[in-house]
Amino acid sequence: MKNNPTDSNREMRTRLLGVTALAAEYCVTIENAAEAEPDEFVAHMLHLLPRIYMEFNDIVPGRDLRKPGSHDHDCGCGDDCHCHHHHDDDDDDDEHECGCGDGCECGHGHHHHPHDEDEWDEYGTVSLEEDDDDPDDGYYGSYIDEDYYNSVRRHMGQLLGPDDVFLETFEEDMKYSDTPIAASVSECLADIFQPLYNFISIVKDTDGEQLEGAYRHAHEEFAAYWSQTLCNVLRALNHIYYNTLK
Repeated sequence: MKNNPTDSNREMRTRLLGVTALAAEYCVTIENAAEAEPDEFVAHMLHLLPRIYMEFNDIVPGRDLRKPGSHDHDCGCGDDCHCHHHHDDDDDDDEHECGCGDGCECGHGHHHHPHDEDEWDEYGTVSLEEDDDDPDDGYYGSYIDEDYYNSVRRHMGQLLGPDDVFLETFEEDMKYSDTPIAASVSECLADIFQPLYNFISIVKDTDGEQLEGAYRHAHEEFAAYWSQTLCNVLRALNHIYYNTLK
């Protein structure tokens, strides 16, 4: 049975609220770094960062999300085919839909129906669509000034001590250098902290009314830079945890 728009919107909102809670946990951990023990702090980062990456990687504005329980079916279109078999009253043959928009060579007939935006469609997916008239798509300023950014970065640097510095190969300057570039764990974590802090602050200040718009903004920054920062620092944190603290 196909979910109605209310169900799909509620499920999407629940998913985004979960991301907000995850981002808030990360930010609180960063803000409390001065009182933490190095091993506990690094372990918590290794617990949170992969989950943050997975959530931001899965929920992509403008891209269909897989409905839990939907099926993949291989067809000749070159894309995933999300098949949901159903019966018409006057037809005993199973039919299914394919998201490719072309003929599917999987051996089943196709039965396309128009569907409303933001509801579970016949493909078993739902989109977090961008809307030019969406009031959530306004300008979002920063909630963190330079002093606060430097403060949280400094506290993490003091906590990690000499382990704060690591060699990074995924740096823009590497194309001009024959040797790895020195990077800072605390600076990387602060660079992730800033967009996530802004995200949860927008949601809090608007009582959740701009949840989707704030997420779109945070995801744009995720795709632009801090997804790579997260991957870079995760490797360094893993090295600290298993080679220095153990």
